[in-house]
Amino acid sequence: MKESTNRNTPSPANRVLGLARRAGILRARDLAPLGLPRTYLSRLVEKGLLERIGRGLYVAAGAEATEYHDLAAACRRVPDGVVCLLSALQFHGLGTQIPHEIWIAIAPSARTPRPDAPPLRIVRMAEMARSAGIEEHVLEGVQVRVFGPAKTVADCFKFRHRVGLDVALEALQEYLRGRGDIDALWRFAGVCRVARVLRPYLEALV
Repeated sequence: MKESTNRNTPSPANRVLGLARRAGILRARDLAPLGLPRTYLSRLVEKGLLERIGRGLYVAAGAEATEYHDLAAACRRVPDGVVCLLSALQFHGLGTQIPHEIWIAIAPSARTPRPDAPPLRIVRMAEMARSAGIEEHVLEGVQVRVFGPAKTVADCFKFRHRVGLDVALEALQEYLRGRGDIDALWRFAGVCRVARVLRPYLEALV
């Protein structure tokens, strides 16, 4: 492939690098709107200008990774997903869980992402539950959607058989210790249909 020599026009390689820097984490599919073949990615990796961090995911060489790097990478892999349960607890500093996978909520009919780095734990949620209580954060240049604290606590009770009742109780205790909004918790308990399950534990702690 012959790159442009016009001094006023960035070369294709520089356009790819510029896109990687702006996006934070570049997906191979992001090159299509630019009309650039994906072979530029492998060429830039070989030259040490890009680093491949997962299937179809790249960052500019030397890009500074933060503690949220895996969250950002996971959300680039699954842009319609929402960070949930153990990963959302860790993000909000609720409890002591340190998950080795990124927990992501997707629609029941959504395609399951292929196994790759970072590893994902997929949770399928109905539309009402999946669209409620979402916060949006920009991490490493990537828009990351994560359930807020109240919704996450309610989700832990909804999926207590997957995360463990002890995890749900710890999350509730931490939420209340941090003076979390009880009205918001009840609202999301209704969305998740766990108000009856949550009530005795909440009444015992409040």
